[in-house]
Amino acid sequence: MQTVIVPIQYELPELLDAPRADTAWVVTITLLTAAVATPIAGRLGDMVGKRRITLVVLAVMVVGCVVSALSHDIIGMIIGRGLQGVGMGVLALGISIMRDTLPDRRLGSGIALMSATMGIGGAIGMPLAAIIAENADYHALFWIAGAIGLVCLLLIYAVVPTSVLRSGGRFDWLGAIGLAVGIVGILLALSRGNEWGWLSPATLGIGLGGVAVLLLWGWYELRDRNPLVDLRVAARRPVLLANLASLCMSFALFSFNLTIPSYLENPVASGAGLGLTLFEASLGLLPFGIMMLVLAPVAGRLVRVVGPKSLIVAGGIIVVLAYFVCLFWLDALWSAMIVAVLGGTGISLAFAATPTVIMRAVPVTETAAANGLNSLLRSVGTTLGAAVAGAVLATITVQLGDAAVPTWDAFRLQFVFGLVAAALSALLGAFIPRHSPRPAGERSSLPDEG
Repeated sequence: MQTVIVPIQYELPELLDAPRADTAWVVTITLLTAAVATPIAGRLGDMVGKRRITLVVLAVMVVGCVVSALSHDIIGMIIGRGLQGVGMGVLALGISIMRDTLPDRRLGSGIALMSATMGIGGAIGMPLAAIIAENADYHALFWIAGAIGLVCLLLIYAVVPTSVLRSGGRFDWLGAIGLAVGIVGILLALSRGNEWGWLSPATLGIGLGGVAVLLLWGWYELRDRNPLVDLRVAARRPVLLANLASLCMSFALFSFNLTIPSYLENPVASGAGLGLTLFEASLGLLPFGIMMLVLAPVAGRLVRVVGPKSLIVAGGIIVVLAYFVCLFWLDALWSAMIVAVLGGTGISLAFAATPTVIMRAVPVTETAAANGLNSLLRSVGTTLGAAVAGAVLATITVQLGDAAVPTWDAFRLQFVFGLVAAALSALLGAFIPRHSPRPAGERSSLPDEG
């Protein structure tokens, strides 16, 4: 859902007969609805059943794909893409379902694979989407995505058992509304700031308004008996540091996914780029997804051997090395593939370990909500990464004919931002306690910190 639109995003104004400022919402709306739906889906999953809510969010996503597939104007496409974003809530729910149902010996590998799907889907989906976009009508992208979503829904209905672990209580509707308004304000300012102007009244008003709403939301959540997010649990040192490390690593991930293909496609005449086609550039990222897919089971076993803290630190360091290669040796497709191997390795390790840190520190009845908050912060990280990369690559440019294209200074600055984000992720991981107290009801088999 995140990368299916990438191959055609620059053609959307012509395809939808709309200005570029409007077609940008086709990308933005998915990020916004994903950020809002994820923690809400997690809390509802804890209350009424994770399998049931998983089926609901996947059904909404499939409907969104059908709406986009049938749309020929900007309004229908934005509505469809917004509904598709709801499907992102399945990540936190899936991790929680695994905790409830998998045998202990398979839990670590299962969580690692589920956590890695964000990178796997993006890296593998982009070249497939490029092939479809170059050889068929773009609506086929959404028909295929909808068919995959429907298969997933039917398999979950047939295979995944109903969870008997429920938290009960009432749903915090006021908290959900407050979180939605606050998060949408901040993410909207981040994603549209480059177009509106970072110091414009619209950007500052919406962004600072979102921050103010979140502060009020936090005050309310601390006083509510059935909060949408238990901030006292979220403030526990292991959970807080793991969430912040996820935010930084998600920034590094999305910066990587946007900047590397842009560099590979950038004209050689600009002094920064290889002039590859979209499909060739997407192949440069393919090893990224392959590494995440291959390493996920290995990372799950490593969590049990060395502990999640060590993997978060190691993952951040490896991604730092990937960005070093970008800064000094990114001069051919093969070097981009080496970067993809390093990036996929580091991010796979870090993402595999984070949910384990969180689940060791929260009660069983709050697993989905806690993972929902982690997924929310991942969404903030990806949105921030997209906003910063978009601003840098659109601002530091050189004119080639009728087009303004990024310079090497732009790519170098963005690589430095990604490097710093990965280093911060490793640093935050280093401060995660090795042995945090195990909450009541926690599964004893969850691996200890190493």
